[in-house]
Amino acid sequence: MAEVIIRKLTKTFGDNTVVKSVSLKVEDGEFLVLLGPSGCGKSTILRLIAGLEDVTSGEILINGEIVNFVNPVDRNAAFVFQNYALYPHMTVRKNIAFPLETAKLPKEEVLKTVNEAGRILELDQLMDRLPSQLSGGQRQRVALARAIVRKPVVFLMDEPLSNLDAQLRQQTRIELMELHQRLGITTIYVTHDQIEAMTMGKRIVILKDGELQQIDTPTRTYEKPANTFVARFMGAPPMNLIKGEISLASGQLEFKGDGFTSSLDYLKMGLTPDLISRHNNETVSLGVRPEHIEISSDVSAGELSGVVKFLEPTGADLFVNIAIGEETAVVRCQPKAKVQIGTKVSLKFASENVQLFGADSWNINSNL
Repeated sequence: MAEVIIRKLTKTFGDNTVVKSVSLKVEDGEFLVLLGPSGCGKSTILRLIAGLEDVTSGEILINGEIVNFVNPVDRNAAFVFQNYALYPHMTVRKNIAFPLETAKLPKEEVLKTVNEAGRILELDQLMDRLPSQLSGGQRQRVALARAIVRKPVVFLMDEPLSNLDAQLRQQTRIELMELHQRLGITTIYVTHDQIEAMTMGKRIVILKDGELQQIDTPTRTYEKPANTFVARFMGAPPMNLIKGEISLASGQLEFKGDGFTSSLDYLKMGLTPDLISRHNNETVSLGVRPEHIEISSDVSAGELSGVVKFLEPTGADLFVNIAIGEETAVVRCQPKAKVQIGTKVSLKFASENVQLFGADSWNINSNL
C-alpha cells in the first residue's frame, strides 16, 4: 500500500491547460474518487500519476518518492481502463498471467498467483474462455484480476463501470468495494457518476475545467458544497439556488428575494455577523436541497411562494417543480402528495439546511 501526494500538478497540451495546479494527498489504503464532468481533467490526473502522460509542472510522490521521471512500470501502480484492454486472442488465464510472464516469474509462482486472483474475483469457471465469450461484468473482473496479480501499491481506475448497464453497474460497484475492503490497496477512482462517487469514496475530489473545487467526505460535499458548481453538480435533482440579498435585523438574518423575505438563524447556519456584513448589498444565492423544503397551500403575503409548474413522479418520490418569479425550485415530496399544477404554494425550510453563496459563487461559510 502507499500514500500518494500531488503538488501543484499542471498539464498543458499545446495552448490548452487541462490540469491547473492541483494539489491533494491520498492516504495509505484510502479509496479516493475524482469526480467531475467530461473534460474536467480527472482522467488526465490519473494518467499523470500512472506515468502515461508527462507532467508539465508540479510533483507526484508515491510513498514519499518523487516519480515524475520514473518509468510507468517501476511506479508499481496498476491501471484499470474503461474499455478493459484485454487481449482478445488470449484466454482469461493468459490475460491475467500476462504481466507476470512478462516479468519472467517462475511458472509455479505465476500459476499460484493467477489461481488466487481468479478465486478472489470468482473467475474459476471462466479461466479457459476468451474475452468475447464473457459479459461486460466478467471482463471487468478479468481486468481487475490482471491488476491484482501485479501486487501494486496503488490502483488507478478510469471509469471502469461506464460500459455496464445500470443493474450490472450496481452489482460490480459492490464487488469493487468488497475487494477494496479485502485488499486495502490505495485506490484512486475516476468517474463522472455522482452515485458512484457518493457510495464508493471515502473522500471525493470535485474538479471543473482542470481546477480543484472541493475535497471532502461524500456527506459534507452534498450537505455543504464549497460553491454553486458543486451545489448544482451534486444531487439529482441538484440543490435549489434562489437569488436575493442578505442583511442583519434584530439578531436575525434576513434574505430578501423577488417579492418575499425569509428570516434565518445565522448561528444554525454556522455564520457570524462579520461574515454576513461582507456580503451586504450584493446578490447572493440561497441554496437548499429538494428534500429539505416543505410546501403548503397556505400562502401569506411576503413569504417565499411560487406556482406549481409540473410534476415528476418517479415511484418512490414526487418531484414538484415550482416557478418562483423567473426561477424554478424543485421539492421532493411523498409519492401520494396532493399537489396540483397551477396552484400557488409556500416554501418553508429550516435554517440549518440552508447554504449561502456569495456573488463569486463560493460558500459564504468560510469554515468549510
